[in-house]
Amino acid sequence: MLDETGRLDTFDLSRVCSEPSERMKLLKVRDASKKATWLYLPLTFAFSGVVWTLIIWSGHLYMGFGLMVPAIMWCPALAALVTCRLLGREFGSLGWRWPNNRYIVAGYFVPLAYTSVAYGAVWALQLGNWNSDFVNQIAQGFGLRGLPAWGSLTLYVITMATGGLILNISAALGEEIGWRGFLVPELTRQMSFTRVSLLSGIVWAAWHCPPLLFADYNAGTNRWYALCCSTVVVVSASFMLAWLRLKSDSVWPAAVFHASHNVFVPGVFDSLIRNTGSTLWYTTEFGAALAITTAVSALYFWTRRGDIPRIDVQGVGFWGWRRCSGHVWSLVAKVPEQ
Repeated sequence: MLDETGRLDTFDLSRVCSEPSERMKLLKVRDASKKATWLYLPLTFAFSGVVWTLIIWSGHLYMGFGLMVPAIMWCPALAALVTCRLLGREFGSLGWRWPNNRYIVAGYFVPLAYTSVAYGAVWALQLGNWNSDFVNQIAQGFGLRGLPAWGSLTLYVITMATGGLILNISAALGEEIGWRGFLVPELTRQMSFTRVSLLSGIVWAAWHCPPLLFADYNAGTNRWYALCCSTVVVVSASFMLAWLRLKSDSVWPAAVFHASHNVFVPGVFDSLIRNTGSTLWYTTEFGAALAITTAVSALYFWTRRGDIPRIDVQGVGFWGWRRCSGHVWSLVAKVPEQ
């Protein structure tokens, strides 16, 4: 079936594999991936439910001196590791290899780019002001006498962009081992890139819902508005993260991307913008500005889905996108010759 762009965007084994024996092998792989998916997702939500209960009970995401944040972020990784153990899989299948450095660079700078555009637009349209009070707090916090405020701000941004990134990777890696290290490859063996990105993004957005709706994981605007904007941001990010994971065959670019987003959005830009009344409706992960720029960025990555290489499914076949003719692409599933 052709999608609106004229590309084949369905998973039809009869189109890509003519031999019955080959189809049977691929069906077995697909069924195994379905089993793994349906084992992983309940485990993730079960583990997360324990932490959600504590957060909702207290009403604060950062209860327990903030220790619940890394705890909840490592629940997807814990579920992935348990699933691998129950299915007899190697932990190395989660994408630990170090990729080409250009994917690490992309993972770092893409969040910085869409965040800069979003907040730059907010400042340009005078929807928020410069937070000079925060800059003064930075200067006092560093306590470097004689250093002007802009010097302390520069030092703050540099330390956040380096040391802050390392600290954030330690938490973001927990989510990425689960969502991109395990779930995305499993879904890729069952459906197209578009559907993989949408489904993994919807699941990821749903996972964020309990503390957003029932605790204080929001910017203070209407909860349902915050949920809509946050869902757009998360689903859009899932397109970019899935692309990086599959293109690089590594979980590290996704972990760097996730950490970079957490550094530059709440860590830098949210702090540097002053609320003038309606600012929070446009800023933070729960505002319209970031929802728009991430959606545009996701659209770009979606147009590059044809760049994703074929995937070696443990000797059973190669799966991925291949140009058939003109602008038509099909999902490849071919058993290699012995």
